[in-house]
Amino acid sequence: MPFPDLAELASEAFCYVTTTGRVTGRPHTIEIWFLVHDGGVWVLNGAGGRSDTVRNLRARADAQLRIGTVATAATGRVVDGLDPDAPVRAAMAAKYRTDGDDLVSWSRTALPVVFTVAPDS
Repeated sequence: MPFPDLAELASEAFCYVTTTGRVTGRPHTIEIWFLVHDGGVWVLNGAGGRSDTVRNLRARADAQLRIGTVATAATGRVVDGLDPDAPVRAAMAAKYRTDGDDLVSWSRTALPVVFTVAPDS
């Protein structure tokens, strides 16, 4: 079954990212906030380069994404040096902001990763 249009999944609260452990070779899955933006699935990793997910993706870019009940293969790319004022950062903060939360600092400093999904996945 083809992966649905990403816009159809954008309202989900979380996505699940599975990478391959760079040392163990075993699957490593995290639940993380996400944003559909410019044709990709973006996540902001607050642990930055220390994150196992980020280190795994730097070693091997292939990953699995699950959003809602839909899963697909994807390719992840760590976006080093993304401007703190980049629109994707502000959009991520806006998606998850609640009363009393100020996600601006987090969104400006967290390490972005973008996943691309093949259209025929």
